[in-house]
Amino acid sequence: MTYSASDLEDTVLQGELWSVAEQLADAARAAILPHFRASGLSADNKDAAGFDPVTVADRAAEQEMRALLAQYRPNDGILGEEFGAQAGSSGLTWVLDPIDGTRGFISGTPTWGVLISLNDASGPRLGIIDQPYIGERFCGGFGRAEVIGPQGAAPLKARASGDLARATLFTTFPEVGSTVERAGFTEVASSVRLTRYGCDCYAYGLLAAGQIDLVIEAGLNAYDIAAPIAVIEAAGGIVTDWQGGKAHEGGRVLAAANSALHAAALALLQKGLNQTGASG
Repeated sequence: MTYSASDLEDTVLQGELWSVAEQLADAARAAILPHFRASGLSADNKDAAGFDPVTVADRAAEQEMRALLAQYRPNDGILGEEFGAQAGSSGLTWVLDPIDGTRGFISGTPTWGVLISLNDASGPRLGIIDQPYIGERFCGGFGRAEVIGPQGAAPLKARASGDLARATLFTTFPEVGSTVERAGFTEVASSVRLTRYGCDCYAYGLLAAGQIDLVIEAGLNAYDIAAPIAVIEAAGGIVTDWQGGKAHEGGRVLAAANSALHAAALALLQKGLNQTGASG
């Protein structure tokens, strides 16, 4: 069966898809946690020109999620960071990043997470940002927007304030992609109250939970951003590329708590890029 947008409005199907998504997250938790902060954990480098680590935990988690999808959703496509793309016939694709933030993972910081998204032709429809060590799960899509963690369940709601001068901005790496992309980021960073680094996917969960205002990144892949888009949009936030277009294929990403902050940050990103002649 090929699913259309109208099919996905069926609440029974939505419940079934959420059930599968949460089973994927549970399986990834179980596969990853025995390796976190374990002595002797090693990492292979996937990037000959730099450092892009992958561990046994990354691979085991994605394998477990793929096995469940083969059992419960065999006609859906899969795009995973570690094992690539698998075509499907349903029109739906599960986008998986078993450990987003492997650098943090091998360093022992609890800022990494499992990213799970279900996409149709228009982009992400549901997403999970799961932090297994903390036991915190951000869920968004099909009318659901909640975080479940040590303090129980709570609704996700992005901040309403549009005051850029009082905003908190996150990114993962201080260099933010290329030199010209750094210029765009710097324009925004110099206009906000607080800039913080190194939170990986957890920053997107914080934005959806109303704790921070902006996340700006560059050089992302689809599996890095699909789930955060679903979660943030469910919480009332906005995620686009640096031109204001769709961002679920990756690249340059701007996530904002509301439209006013998004417009202000987007203008500054464009200013920085234009100054370097790299607006495209």
